[in-house]
Amino acid sequence: MKKINFEITINAPVEKVWDTMLEDKTYREWTLEFNPSGSWYEGSWDKGSKIKFVGADPKTGLLGGMTSEIAENRPHEFLSIKHLGLITDGVEIFSGPSVEQWAPSYENYTFSKIDDNTTRLEVEVDANEEYADMFSKMWPKALDKLKSMCEK
Repeated sequence: MKKINFEITINAPVEKVWDTMLEDKTYREWTLEFNPSGSWYEGSWDKGSKIKFVGADPKTGLLGGMTSEIAENRPHEFLSIKHLGLITDGVEIFSGPSVEQWAPSYENYTFSKIDDNTTRLEVEVDANEEYADMFSKMWPKALDKLKSMCEK
């Protein structure tokens, strides 16, 4: 497992960055960089809650994604997602080689208020070696999209 880190400065208050990142409508927009067919979440951002990150596979059209748990949620400061399993054709999978090589893994977001209208967002992702290069290309695009949305 490899940790990959990203950081972006957004000219918007931390509350706006947090809300834009997590609200259903805007989440669907900035995460298009990860899945052009669209992705969304089902569940809650509350600490300890189960949450699914799902979307249609661009090649097969089947429903896929990840089953996770919110490990930590300190509004406007820190969010930690613990990824536990895969969703394949709508079925949750928690064991087997396709899961055991990376689960559990974490995705952490740290929000830092630079001033009343500027936020630094740091993202730390545990990535399987197989996907690290792909994520290294996708994350900066997704964060640029989030920045653009927040700065409107």
